[in-house]
Amino acid sequence: MSRILIIVGLIIVAVGIFWPWLARIGFGRLPGDILIVRENFTIYIPFTTGLIVSILLTVILWLVNR
Repeated sequence: MSRILIIVGLIIVAVGIFWPWLARIGFGRLPGDILIVRENFTIYIPFTTGLIVSILLTVILWLVNR
């Protein structure tokens, strides 16, 4: 269990480091992500981004567990 937590932590750090570059190529504003902008507030719901991150983490954790 501790090995999995360390790997997940390293993945989170890597995403944090590479986030500016990922945002430049469009990650985080994909088709399917909902953005609602009004006068007093903005709502951003990243459905597609969350789905892709979930699939990637599932594959990575499956490979690590194997």
